Amino acid sequence: DVAIELGGEDAKITYLAGNVEQRMNSICAGGTGAFIDQMAALLETDAQGLNELARGHSTIYPIASRCGVFAKTDVQALINQGVPREDIAASVLQAVVSQTISNLACGRPIRGKVAFLGGPLHFLPELRQRYIDTLNLAAAEVLVPSEAQLFVAKGAAISAPEDQAISFEELKRRCFTAGQIESTIKRLAPLFAQERDLREFRDRHTAAKVVYKDIRSHEGPCYLGLDAGSTTTKALLIDEDNNILYSYYGNHKGQPLELAVEILRQIYEKLPAGQGITYSAVTGYGEDFIKAALGVDMGEVETMAHYKAALYFQPEVDFILDIGGQDMKCMRVKDGAIDSIFLNEACSSGCGSFLETFAHSLNMSVEDFLAEGLLAKNPVDLGSRCTVFMNSKVRQAQKEGASVGDIAAGLAYSVIKNALHKVIRVKDPQDLGKNIVVQGGTFYGDAILRAFELILGRRVIRPSIPGLMGAFGAALLAKEGAARGQKSSLLSPADLSTFSYVTKTARCGRCGNNCSLTINTFSAGTRYITGNRCEKGAGIRKGGEGLPNLYQYKYKRIFSYKSLPPERAYRGKVGIPRVLNIYENYPFWHTFFTQLGFEVVLSSQSSRKVYEGGISSIPSETACYPAKIAHGHIMDLLDKGVDFIFYPAVYYEQIEDKGTVNHANCPVV
Repeated sequence: DVAIELGGEDAKITYLAGNVEQRMNSICAGGTGAFIDQMAALLETDAQGLNELARGHSTIYPIASRCGVFAKTDVQALINQGVPREDIAASVLQAVVSQTISNLACGRPIRGKVAFLGGPLHFLPELRQRYIDTLNLAAAEVLVPSEAQLFVAKGAAISAPEDQAISFEELKRRCFTAGQIESTIKRLAPLFAQERDLREFRDRHTAAKVVYKDIRSHEGPCYLGLDAGSTTTKALLIDEDNNILYSYYGNHKGQPLELAVEILRQIYEKLPAGQGITYSAVTGYGEDFIKAALGVDMGEVETMAHYKAALYFQPEVDFILDIGGQDMKCMRVKDGAIDSIFLNEACSSGCGSFLETFAHSLNMSVEDFLAEGLLAKNPVDLGSRCTVFMNSKVRQAQKEGASVGDIAAGLAYSVIKNALHKVIRVKDPQDLGKNIVVQGGTFYGDAILRAFELILGRRVIRPSIPGLMGAFGAALLAKEGAARGQKSSLLSPADLSTFSYVTKTARCGRCGNNCSLTINTFSAGTRYITGNRCEKGAGIRKGGEGLPNLYQYKYKRIFSYKSLPPERAYRGKVGIPRVLNIYENYPFWHTFFTQLGFEVVLSSQSSRKVYEGGISSIPSETACYPAKIAHGHIMDLLDKGVDFIFYPAVYYEQIEDKGTVNHANCPVV
């Protein structure tokens, strides 16, 4: 009845029962084989390894699947929180399922016998199982052909006309005499026209430097800054004069805490006898986790750490562009403070992790790959679309003879175009500011920096430590903290030698959310808990325990009306979904139907289970989550056997304030 097919970069649902119809991904390649490969790499394995890990899972966590790079953010957060790899693997596969069903089915249910086709579904039985569980398929409804990975090729062979035979030699001849194919790839201006331009560029960007000093001969106070990023960990130790005594920049391979412990051990080993770390600060994705584990003195949000570092190199900075592994941050500065921040939202194409993945596919380091593009004569225009689709364009360029250098230079342009056009959405690059500082590991590449200056038409400042700016800013903040006379709580060398931690999962149970908690217990007896949506799950007791919970009061007050018993409800059962504006108007509708002689039946409280019950009926990719979960509430009411379901389309709400100009409801309502 239905065929679900996943490929490397596309996903398709083909409905064969009833009217034949095929639905396919268009603007996004999240939830495909390439998506699975990217997620597997984060767990230091491949797709098959991800499948094996998923066999041993116990908990499924929500992971974004619309964008491969944003999914990395969710996965990275789970890794940083110490969630078992088995649970993360199964959660990744579940994300693929949710993406397919909610964004491709778009309102047409997947029912009857379902065939699973394509490489990912053939080679990854745990992925199939996630579909089977989510769609609630019986064994007789599951079709897994023995050569599901070859079905499209088989279909092509079967479709070949039998009356037009062709010899192998003729096929071979046609392959080599097909003639010139017209190029579909546009070309861009070279980053550097000649070697002399490159030398001048590099000489100009040596001005914003920091001084390195030998840690083994250091005496006096020193300050540690840690930046626990999404894929990398950065660390800097500075002295009283802001000279760098120790630096580290590297991929934490999904173990940020273990790497932070190793960095701290190295620093203690290298410091002379009698010297210690005066004060410390941490920033980045893993801030809270590492702060709790190692007793780091202070934590600071990334934007403030990056701003602090930029100020050191340009006191009059008015714009900062930071391109990291998975995110872009653009900060406007006005009157000595951050005035506005722009982040990549719906897409993360062209960030550092994309460049890294592509370079590794060529068995090259990112540095060597980007260096190839510096003097390339004909950079290819790759646009700034989804990373997986950009991969397709790269492959097309390769087929048409583009060199590695042409592709590297083209990707450098794409990264900057993505930042300017998608993230900041600038109409005129001149509006960005006069004193611009760029930072983030991606800017280690001269190609990225050159593309930025060419598109901007302006010279910018790149510090000599672009990838370490978060750690440098944290170290500067630690120095300020020490100046206030605060004493450090950072683990000592003795404490570090016996440091260990254990991780376990549990359910909170202190309210209806029943959050799934990940509890990390450290050797010093301290704990770090994640997964909680309020302070109860973290074990924090707040003052004013006797005060009423007004949210709980309102919820019970609105939904605690008693319905007519079936024997008195002579008009039957009416179902009302517990969604959207019903939260405001339920008392009215309950009273209205009760007075008319109906038994009023409410849908269940919102939950993940309720949401998943309706995902196959959602007709829109872009509707908000409250609108999507409404479908689950409708399915819940159908299961409760009501006679009809009532949900009013209310265009205008009551005017609550006489000064209000507009009292129209949200269009979804």
